[in-house]
Amino acid sequence: MTFLSATLDRVKPSPTIAVTTKAAELKAQGHDIIGLGAGEPDFDTPENIKDAARAAIAAGKTKYTAPDGIAELKQAICDKFQRDNGLSYTPAQVSVSGGGKQVLYNALMATMNPGDEVIVPAPYWVSYPDMVLLAGGTPVVVEAGIETGFKMTPAQLEAAITPKTKWLIFNSPSNPTGAGYSRDELKALTDVLVRHPHVWVMTDDMYEHLAFGDFEFCTPAEVEPALYERTLTVNGVSKAYAMTGWRIGYAAGPVALIAAMRKIQSQSTSNPCTISQWAAVEALNGPQDYIPANNKMFMRRRDLVVSMLNEAKGINCPTPDGAFYVYPSIADCIGKTSKAGTLIDTDEAFASALLEETGVAVVFGAAFGLSPNFRVSYATSDTALKEACERIQRFCAGLK
Repeated sequence: MTFLSATLDRVKPSPTIAVTTKAAELKAQGHDIIGLGAGEPDFDTPENIKDAARAAIAAGKTKYTAPDGIAELKQAICDKFQRDNGLSYTPAQVSVSGGGKQVLYNALMATMNPGDEVIVPAPYWVSYPDMVLLAGGTPVVVEAGIETGFKMTPAQLEAAITPKTKWLIFNSPSNPTGAGYSRDELKALTDVLVRHPHVWVMTDDMYEHLAFGDFEFCTPAEVEPALYERTLTVNGVSKAYAMTGWRIGYAAGPVALIAAMRKIQSQSTSNPCTISQWAAVEALNGPQDYIPANNKMFMRRRDLVVSMLNEAKGINCPTPDGAFYVYPSIADCIGKTSKAGTLIDTDEAFASALLEETGVAVVFGAAFGLSPNFRVSYATSDTALKEACERIQRFCAGLK
């Protein structure tokens, strides 16, 4: 249809949303479906946060706000960065948007010119490359496979940088793998970036508080202060506070960049939901004790899923450091045929056959830029995870 923009030809719909939608449709039709595609906690938003939202409604805090956030939330974000990351920002350095995705999109739209390149380590969150393309840039994908723990090496980063490189998008712990960079590993990457002053860092820290065992989260501007003036540190309340539907993401960075992002937002969506902003103030300023309690449950689920998937024939599932995903390899399943006669020639074929034959919905690895794998979100009940993994085991046992 020639009426539509040619820009649409450069991007594809979100595969994770597509999987979740397909699973919901099948469930509505009466099929026994276990959805492991959605990247959101199954916990309810904490009561103190909901109370703050109710109080904001009762107090009539329902009018327009500044395009990129109320002063109280910006201050809470500054306090959070100082408290958790040792990073000092002023409210003028903070932007609040309708979710972390909008923060990233605003930053790219505000900075990209035709020909600009953005380094995107793979496996990547599905939206990174497409947002770069929408902004008129070129994603440069760097594959970090299972042999490096799904982590990009300094040598790979060095090789990917060109005079056209504008940004590195960095995500730890990672969606989709859960892999996290240690302080030493991150310092080795920032050492490379220090040598290339034209490259900026967009760090997606959405899973900061979902770190397990001995893994300790750190963020680039914290590890290497020399990068402070060219780093956009992105975060949000979605994952740690079980607030996915509230749609509040935020970032801190140089004043000029934040002002440019504000300009983009003022002419697109304007301010995020006022009630959600007041709820986010309480999330950041209020009690944080449920975060480690929730993490214990996530860690137990992680160990359950890793153990059971590694018992499935042809699957190799590494143990992630954080987030709530695993990203098992199915290299030993490729080329086989399912009981129903489906040839498993790609990870997309594996995921499709798995859904049709067992009712388990996962996201295929090609959507994240690295195959042959699939992503499981274990942010659901132990009972559902156990049943899903048993179905996956039976499915794999039936491959010939």
